[in-house]
Amino acid sequence: MVECSGPASVVFDSSLTEYNFGPSHPMSPIRVDLTMRLAEELGVLAGLTVVPPPMADNDLIATVHTRELIAAVTRMGIDGGEDPLHGLGSDDNPVFEGMHTAAAHVVGATVEACRQVLSGESLHSASIVGGLHHAMVDRSSGFCIYNDIAVGIQHLLDSGVERVAYVDVDVHHGDGVEKIFYDDPRVLTISLHETGQMLFPGTGFPQDSGGEGAEGTAVNVALPPGTADGGWLRAFHAIVPPVLREFAPQVLVTQHGCDSHMEDPLAHLMLSVDGQRAAYLALHELAHEICDGKWVVTGGGGYALVEVVPRAWTHLLAIVAGAPLDPATETPQAWRDHVLDVLGRTAPHRLTDGRNPAYRDWSGGYDPETWLDRAIMATRSEVFPLHGLDPYP
Repeated sequence: MVECSGPASVVFDSSLTEYNFGPSHPMSPIRVDLTMRLAEELGVLAGLTVVPPPMADNDLIATVHTRELIAAVTRMGIDGGEDPLHGLGSDDNPVFEGMHTAAAHVVGATVEACRQVLSGESLHSASIVGGLHHAMVDRSSGFCIYNDIAVGIQHLLDSGVERVAYVDVDVHHGDGVEKIFYDDPRVLTISLHETGQMLFPGTGFPQDSGGEGAEGTAVNVALPPGTADGGWLRAFHAIVPPVLREFAPQVLVTQHGCDSHMEDPLAHLMLSVDGQRAAYLALHELAHEICDGKWVVTGGGGYALVEVVPRAWTHLLAIVAGAPLDPATETPQAWRDHVLDVLGRTAPHRLTDGRNPAYRDWSGGYDPETWLDRAIMATRSEVFPLHGLDPYP
């Protein structure tokens, strides 16, 4: 296992939890609060520089989004109402007071994580509140007001980075980031997600592989519902490492929505925290192998607010810090007491689900009778030749 060989940071302060769609919305900011509390009590934050998040100004947001969207978000955060044209006021994206400021703060946090890595102040940097991957150039979508990831990637490009790779392990297709850079050969986007046949946003199929002049730079792995650790990791290792190696990015940006977990209420994959941790470790290894450890990390989805998100993202932050936690580690009693006091719920006692995230390597051959292997092969067949790679085992 590669250890972090340089400084690492997390861009955070508690004001970022003001990105809050209200008490009945699935994406409650309590998940971030519980994550940071757990990480602090387990000593993870001692290995990270906690960097205050700046506020993104309109000019920075406008490097990706239209001025009309920014004006609509600003107006709706003051006056309320609905604006279907810009995706605002829906069940997914209800309006709340100060919405523009809260969303701009998330953008600022992720851009600062990118700046930390680009400047060398941090080798790895995390924006745990970031990862809002569904927002489009001209509209909000899927709990995402602005696309902080896309603004961060654009900042890297505008600062002279020639190749950026983005890997999205959220259960939902990373459609916004993909669409924004679909025609840009400098950006490789890879998304592993539950198939759009079954799940929002209904996109992300293997044939969606990049625009003219950027063929092969969009990579989509559409997984069958019910895919668990072994199948998910089989797909990941069959596709992500060879494509990343061939593309040779200078910076790796990753989105870590943990809604692929078996207990997540909004989707149908069956990963454990142990399988998710294995994915984080693999991405960390790839960052060191391919781009000298330059790794920008964001959060994303995850709606099992107590059972999953704090454990998964505490593992993630520990890996960013270069000191992975033993999965058998017990959660601190003080943290469990806090969960009980605030939410009246019993928190998990250990950082593990007790699973062994083993997988069968693709090099051993594939079974065309299984949906999973057909999905993997469809992606390899579509994009591997465009990178000069052999799609067959």
